[in-house]
Amino acid sequence: MIEIEIPGYKTLQLEYLVLDLNGTLAVDGALVPGVRDCLEKLAAHLKLSVVTADTFGKATQLFEDLPCEVSVLPAGNQDVAKLEYVQKRGAGSTVCVGNGRNDALMLKEAVLGIAVMMGEGTASEALRAADVVCSGIVPALELLLNPLRLPATLRA
Repeated sequence: MIEIEIPGYKTLQLEYLVLDLNGTLAVDGALVPGVRDCLEKLAAHLKLSVVTADTFGKATQLFEDLPCEVSVLPAGNQDVAKLEYVQKRGAGSTVCVGNGRNDALMLKEAVLGIAVMMGEGTASEALRAADVVCSGIVPALELLLNPLRLPATLRA
């Protein structure tokens, strides 16, 4: 668990990290450099999940040696499927990271939603739903590895 007190806002007690794959953790089907190391470190504190449409068909292979649950979603209503995935874990203890329109519902529902802006861009719906926007996935994951960075952004 990661606990972060945000002055004038709330105390976050994070147990789960739910991540989108393409455009968030990976570009063109390959993990962004630095992601693997960050996920290995975060796995000591959070239960990790990747929810994806698996556009490139590599999701299971990419995470086979990481302590990460991978859920490949069927086509259609993926935004709702991601939302339901977060709700089953408990949105009040879940941080989500994504970039797409189909991530907006989970970003909004999670106690902490982080949108990332990388090579594929970021859907405006994801930006509006997020609590924090980062310039890439490694800076987003580093917020969780160095949680004292979050109060500067989120405090009232």
